Amino acid sequence: MTISIRSVQKQFGRYPALNHVDLEIADGELLALLGPSGSGKTTLLRAIAGLEFPDAGQVLFHDKDVTYASAAARRVGFVFQQYALFKHMTVAKNIAFGLDVRKGKDKPPKAEIAKRVDELLKLVELDGLGGRYPSQLSGGQRQRVALSRALAVQPSVLLLDEPFGALDATVRKSLRKELRRVHDATGVTTIFVTHDQEEALELADRVAILNKGQIEQIGSPREVHDNPASAFVCGFVGESNRFEGKVEGGRFVAGPLVLPAPDVADGAAVAFVRPHDFALADEGLDAKVERVNAQGALARVDAVLANGARVEIAASRADADRFSGSVKLAVGKSHVYAA
Repeated sequence: MTISIRSVQKQFGRYPALNHVDLEIADGELLALLGPSGSGKTTLLRAIAGLEFPDAGQVLFHDKDVTYASAAARRVGFVFQQYALFKHMTVAKNIAFGLDVRKGKDKPPKAEIAKRVDELLKLVELDGLGGRYPSQLSGGQRQRVALSRALAVQPSVLLLDEPFGALDATVRKSLRKELRRVHDATGVTTIFVTHDQEEALELADRVAILNKGQIEQIGSPREVHDNPASAFVCGFVGESNRFEGKVEGGRFVAGPLVLPAPDVADGAAVAFVRPHDFALADEGLDAKVERVNAQGALARVDAVLANGARVEIAASRADADRFSGSVKLAVGKSHVYAA
């Protein structure tokens, strides 16, 4: 299912939740809507689902205008953060619910429903648990049931709103891999909302980054991380050291820090340097190392530049011992934007 969002607007009182949003989603794509709280990502997801109608603009499914069509007419599957399972129903009954409530010829035979439930239980690795109740499952298992229930009706689009937000870090990581595997197995167009950049970058084919009701950038995880289109994207996606200064004659200057900025107009500016883009050098920025924290294969280094600016450096574990006392730093890649 291809989806087109064309100049969609939505306002709540005086607050513009969506401001002329344009977005094209390919058939079978796994897209992440990433942004901070209040950026408009959930409102956009609800507009795609038919749970919220825009004030202006269009939502098209396969070039068919569904802007004001109901959620049922759009055949979407929706997974919420809080599972929304029926406590009095078994796992199998929860998964089958969307099929059981169909009327007349739209309702599949019982044997077909049972077969579909068994297939989905195997797909999400819960086979053998169909007779249990939600209260007998872990949080991760409940979310797998919610995902299976959404897939049972064979939706044209699968929508997930912060699906792993209520789970602990270990379970979240496991379910991220599970969702990717299920998506690849089913091929259903999938859109999920998250404020977790790691989640978005690990899972999605493309990431749409929202801020104040607008899409700041859309691209592959590598594109939005390595080539951020704005200061907001650079600061929001991935880790960065931020510096405020000015551009003069194609160079960004902030105290002792001087960076190339050939495409930025003279004036106030902001620069970002990723922690892994600092390196030890024979000549460069003077810095004093305050702390080295080894984390697995990497070491996190906290240092202070000559002007008092604090920076975080990511180094290999093998180089950790070289970060001691006074050092000199070279900067690899940097990103500079007009303020």
